[in-house]
Amino acid sequence: MKALSQKRRHPLAALVLLALALLLSGGLYAVATATNEAQAATSTSYSAEDIAEGQKLFVSNCATCHGTNAEGSVDGPSLIGVGAAAVDFQVGTGRMPMQMQGVQAQLKPGQFNDEQTMQLSAYVASLGAGPAIPEDEYLDVSKGDAANGAKVFLANCAMCHNAAGVGGALTRGKFAPTLMGVSERHIYGAMLTGPQNMPVFSDVNITPEEKRDVITYLKSQEVNTPVGGFALGSLGPVSEGLLIWTLGLVIVIAFTLWLTSRAA
Repeated sequence: MKALSQKRRHPLAALVLLALALLLSGGLYAVATATNEAQAATSTSYSAEDIAEGQKLFVSNCATCHGTNAEGSVDGPSLIGVGAAAVDFQVGTGRMPMQMQGVQAQLKPGQFNDEQTMQLSAYVASLGAGPAIPEDEYLDVSKGDAANGAKVFLANCAMCHNAAGVGGALTRGKFAPTLMGVSERHIYGAMLTGPQNMPVFSDVNITPEEKRDVITYLKSQEVNTPVGGFALGSLGPVSEGLLIWTLGLVIVIAFTLWLTSRAA
């Protein structure tokens, strides 16, 4: 027993344990690195020519705020690692480049065409791994479930964008824009990247299939025919109650004035 005890406490035991620990940590690092490289390959699968042209466009139009190497400045955040999806959304919807500094980038006609937007996305994606532009499979609303999309939307988005997706006011002069008429790609990109005041809904929070369901629901809202009456901002009982209260008060005041005028 004494001999076995001495073997278990051999001076080389610490070195063996250290070697095993290094092998384990090295293996975990290799797996993590491979995952990051796979993500980078997904988000930077552009030609060298596209990246070069995108860099020219970036230096000419974006570097003033975001820095020559997209490292950011006091006027704009760093774009390293934001991915192609963020650029595709911001530039594709005309929000970037901004016309002027403000509390929120305004929707406006795009300054760049589709090819130039793709080239800018390619350049920014080459700077670091980030969310890629979604695949067409997840933009096909014919494969989506509008009923499930409504559930996901009401649970995660309606508090800002309204249950009907027509947008709404936020604090300090900000607002959630309407989602009616927005392209499938840009709706998906907004959920994936969280522009402006919007939170990021990663694939862990909302799966790609659920994102497609949300888009399907929103597209169904665009073609739904109102059954009648005034929409009143689609705010439900809040605006409806206010309208009824205001009309009722006006009627009571008018009736009171009519009665007093007859008595006089």
